[in-house]
Amino acid sequence: MNRYFYDLHIHSCLSPCADNDMTPANIAGTATLAGIQIMALTDHNSVKNCPAFFKACKKYGVIPVAGMELTTAEDIHAVCLFEDLNQALAFGEEVDSRRVMIPNRVDIFGDQLIMDENENVIGTDENMLPNATEISVDEAPGIVKKYGGICYPAHIDRQANGIVAVLGTFPDYPKFDCFELHDKEKLGDLSSRFPILNGKQLVVSSDAHYLWDIRDADCWFELDDEPYSGDKVRKSLFEKLRRETG
Repeated sequence: MNRYFYDLHIHSCLSPCADNDMTPANIAGTATLAGIQIMALTDHNSVKNCPAFFKACKKYGVIPVAGMELTTAEDIHAVCLFEDLNQALAFGEEVDSRRVMIPNRVDIFGDQLIMDENENVIGTDENMLPNATEISVDEAPGIVKKYGGICYPAHIDRQANGIVAVLGTFPDYPKFDCFELHDKEKLGDLSSRFPILNGKQLVVSSDAHYLWDIRDADCWFELDDEPYSGDKVRKSLFEKLRRETG
């Protein structure tokens, strides 16, 4: 077992609200400078920059996780993480089939750039990515699980798109094994208001949209890494996230 610093909520330049400097290569390089060993790329309703992210992370020695920040039909944000890149891409195709396609106004919302690992633009998504999909919060965990992934509510300590702000509570159903905070100092207040959180795994992540939002290494998990490989560490991470703490 060893300590691994992580950040499991990062946006690239595919998300229109993120800076165009958030290329997969820049993100991986900044992770190294920040001392982060495991990082997930979680663009709004898309995984199309994950292949480039995996290749860039290999160059920098960062363990990559393919992910997405799904916007549910209720306008709740949920982090979706996958052990396998190909399964993440298959999930992305299903999400594409259930997106509400509204043309993106680049002049208002920003670019949605698909990149390769060498910082070349290889495409764009022409339809607005962050808006609500047709996938409800009730069905999201089951769909993600079908592709070998895990799903949990994002930044529940925030008003915008947080499950607590939208629903007024942290629900008993659907069953989430994890929850995410942007500010870990808010754990005490939220745990006292919603005792259900005490039986779940806390994940603290930056939700970075700019390179300077990526925090220096601070939050970690103790993970089994013997015999060592990046795949072994990633597998151990998912075992940790799927295991309730109480």
